[in-house]
Amino acid sequence: MDLEYLLDRMPEAWLLTFGGLTVGVLFGAFAQQSRFCLRAAVLEFSRGSPADRLPVWLLAFASALVGTQLLIHFGEVQAGEARQLASPQSLSGAVLGGLMFGAGMIFARGCASRLLVLSATGNLRALLSGLVFAVVAQASLRGILRPAREWLAGLWTTSDIGGNDLTVQFGLTFNLTIAFACLWLFAGLVFAWRARLKIRQLTAAAGAGLAIALAWWFTSSMARQAFDPVQVEGVTFTGPSADTLMLILSPPGDMLGYDIGLVPGVFIGSFVAAFFSRELVLQGFENGSSMTRYLVGATLMGFGGMLAGGCAVGAGVTGASVFALTAWITLSSIWLSAAITDRFLRF
Repeated sequence: MDLEYLLDRMPEAWLLTFGGLTVGVLFGAFAQQSRFCLRAAVLEFSRGSPADRLPVWLLAFASALVGTQLLIHFGEVQAGEARQLASPQSLSGAVLGGLMFGAGMIFARGCASRLLVLSATGNLRALLSGLVFAVVAQASLRGILRPAREWLAGLWTTSDIGGNDLTVQFGLTFNLTIAFACLWLFAGLVFAWRARLKIRQLTAAAGAGLAIALAWWFTSSMARQAFDPVQVEGVTFTGPSADTLMLILSPPGDMLGYDIGLVPGVFIGSFVAAFFSRELVLQGFENGSSMTRYLVGATLMGFGGMLAGGCAVGAGVTGASVFALTAWITLSSIWLSAAITDRFLRF
């Protein structure tokens, strides 16, 4: 699809914002209906009791991989222009940030994207945790925590190993990357069959993953046709949450763009999906200790996500879909840390 028609009739910043809003609405609706949640998937896997959440995550992950790799193969996505591949990334940040994010995800009972989805359905615990997450992410990006983040991120970078693109590092062809992605898809379908996953939930899981591929296509198309420079990116919530927070606290100015539309879009999509499925329920904290646990988790995710270069969806699924090394390291660190933290809390 050519965006030239829309670019002739709408300012670029507004079109980027509308595109981010559209991607967000789709991701939010599909994530809400499929119950997409990395924390739940990790717990099912680590506890040896796979149910419906593990196949949902696997299907979303595999759909993002397959969809993005196909778009790259047919020249619709310029993966080399993505931040994860175009500039040096932090290996130390991927490890340390991933470990912090995984622990925080267990404490807060959900990753950044899950908190946003749940807050739209009336979960006040998720709403407050999401706000704390955004504040800490902003403090880590431009505020008081920035020096600590930059120091930790600079300990070990991809410049030391020759780059962050796994397809270049290992000479991976399209046939190899798509075959690898299909293995994840096959695993997801096997677990879905064993869990007797409903077609509606299976479709929604795939939709959440394809929303990430759509984001890559949209930003790549805008980068080719827009007059001003446009960052090629997928779906992430750490940086956009911080930017959305600042937009609320300050005049719009020049802050409009893809990231600004993404977070409200996810909220709207989740709310609409929950409304029509009659799943809007107000929920609060049970007690003071419960609140403390959530806020500690949100703080760990805010700093850890910014250190790792993104959240479980951004640094993990989105980055993995373009085969960025740091994304796979972050994702592995999140899984490991979450499983260990869960086991520690159960004893």
